[in-house]
Amino acid sequence: MDKQTLRLKQTPQRMAIMKYLQGNKNHPTVEDIYNYVVEQFPNISLATVYKNIDILKNMGLVQEVTIDPDKKHYDPDTRHHHHLICVQCKKIIDVDIDFDIRVPKDYLEDFEITTTHIDFYGICKSCKTKEK
Repeated sequence: MDKQTLRLKQTPQRMAIMKYLQGNKNHPTVEDIYNYVVEQFPNISLATVYKNIDILKNMGLVQEVTIDPDKKHYDPDTRHHHHLICVQCKKIIDVDIDFDIRVPKDYLEDFEITTTHIDFYGICKSCKTKEK
């Protein structure tokens, strides 16, 4: 755990949420996280999970990935990276390479780009197989 994580009050529920997120590549929703944690803490509320995810997000310990405006996903990998997103099953895959994208100079006259994030949308292999 890093110094920032250690500053958080270490409640059993928060620790269970963080344990579930650690190394998780599935980009879970709050509901996914809740379904995991409620098995250990049957009295935990969905609101508690939302509150804890919001705290972790504000501290920069998870990032929010918005695919569907009604359902946000969370990524514990806060390194700079991009995503492949299946438009059918909503699976999210990390892309750990950078792309050299040139923005036309006209757009850059009054704007300085400091970072980029690219989401590629398509159909994953599993969904393509189901179509056939």
